[in-house]
Amino acid sequence: MKVLIIIPAFNEEANIVRVTDHLISDYPQFDYVIVNDGSSDHTAEICREHGYRMIDHPVNLGLAGAVRTGMKYALENGYDAAIQFDGDGQHRPEYIGAMAEKIAEGYDVVIGSRFVTEKKDGSLRMVGSRMIESFIRLTTGKKINDPTSGMRMYSRRIIKMLAADASLTPEPDTVAYLIRCGAKICEVQVHMDERIAGESYLNLRRAVQYMATVCISILLGGWFRDIKSLGEEAQ
Repeated sequence: MKVLIIIPAFNEEANIVRVTDHLISDYPQFDYVIVNDGSSDHTAEICREHGYRMIDHPVNLGLAGAVRTGMKYALENGYDAAIQFDGDGQHRPEYIGAMAEKIAEGYDVVIGSRFVTEKKDGSLRMVGSRMIESFIRLTTGKKINDPTSGMRMYSRRIIKMLAADASLTPEPDTVAYLIRCGAKICEVQVHMDERIAGESYLNLRRAVQYMATVCISILLGGWFRDIKSLGEEAQ
């Protein structure tokens, strides 16, 4: 399979070399593209100095915009699968092969899940994850153990949808929508590392807002959003 690793990067000057060099040296069977999303630090300059494959947004479009750019690149260049891969070093590439095998088996979305065989703790973040899990199950009948995982791989027909529709963001409500469209989804157990450098966008206030917004979107989308047939996207 031809697999593309999409690395959205916003102000990742402290991490991008470590992440990208690891992929280049140890996982050359996979292609990658960095989407520099209008970083205000030296992320773009570092990528150019190292000769990395990069698409440069002149302004910050947010994670959704960066991922969509990566999906357009994947579609235009004929990739069979594309995976969203954090530029901060939290995602571990040793699981990409197992996820690609699931795509080859016929799955449309493969989630790198922290909780297939491991239990969630009682932290506020995990409480929010359980809430999102419950809303997805309520609206789709499908249980997703780790709906907030950003490590997701998509088949070609889903790549086509994500590249074309700006409303399909890389968030749990899109996962719920794709299930309702008929997408086959599975999870692969992974482990994730802590961010080594830089700061996460999500603080406590933003995390609570995020959870509430996603839950409302899943619920409203389950009632009002038009469903597309994935059969139309197969070719």
